[in-house]
Amino acid sequence: MSSILLAIQGAASQGVLWGIMTLGLYITYKVLDFADLTVDGSFALGGAVSATLLVNGMNPLLSLLAAFVAGGLSGIVTGLLHTKLKIPGILAGILTMTALYSINIRIMGQANIPLLGIDTLMSNIEVKMSLNRTISSLLSGVIFSTVIIIALYWFFGTELGSSIRATGNNERMVRAQGVNTDTMKIIGLMISNGLVSLSGALVAQSQGYADVGMGTGTIVIGLASIIIGEVIFGKRFAFWYILLSVVLGSIIYRIIIAVVLQMGLKSTDLKLLTAIVVAAALALPVLKLKRPKKKQVLPQEAK
Repeated sequence: MSSILLAIQGAASQGVLWGIMTLGLYITYKVLDFADLTVDGSFALGGAVSATLLVNGMNPLLSLLAAFVAGGLSGIVTGLLHTKLKIPGILAGILTMTALYSINIRIMGQANIPLLGIDTLMSNIEVKMSLNRTISSLLSGVIFSTVIIIALYWFFGTELGSSIRATGNNERMVRAQGVNTDTMKIIGLMISNGLVSLSGALVAQSQGYADVGMGTGTIVIGLASIIIGEVIFGKRFAFWYILLSVVLGSIIYRIIIAVVLQMGLKSTDLKLLTAIVVAAALALPVLKLKRPKKKQVLPQEAK
């Protein structure tokens, strides 16, 4: 039982760090209605940039900022391919993701970079607050997620943020109002991939290494987290609540994976489990709608 509790604690710490990636994916997938596959490459890009800078002596927080900027640039590339060259969104994301694989190796100079003995955000918190790596990762993730949710809630309430949301809802109507929808898409993709890259940098600092393949399957994990958050917590209250449910969905997803692994599932079956979880989460709302409703008995019929 204690091993399961420890696994849940570790899963929660990783879930909140990956939750930042999920917030970025939410912007493209839900707000912009854009299926962006760049995230598989930009997640690893964040880890590569942060790890390379840390090895060269840069401050951990500044390396996170650099990772965010690098991710934003990759989003701009996808946006330009889609809006200016008229390449379909999915294909534009695939092209950028493919290019980023080689770029990430170029940045690191090798397939992976270990961060053992290198000062990271988590190691600094461990030393200053006498915490273990799991708790320091959880604390870092909670702080970053809270700040990002507040920032996104404010931003999407501004005129620019509202224009981005409106572009995702009805692009033709927004264009008729004189808004440059191409620019809105590029800005949305830039913010989204910036957050995904920031998440990759935090995960790299938490796990102690950056790897060129660490972003594989990011799109599926992110979608699973978004769907789980929507199914469990729904779309109530305000926009901030939806953003919070996305992060909580990421934590729940990680906990599900950790518990199932503790029950004896092989790690090689994780992709299959992820597909099942996503399919189940997608099917649940449909099954709820198909459930036969109880017939209401009118007062006259009751007599």
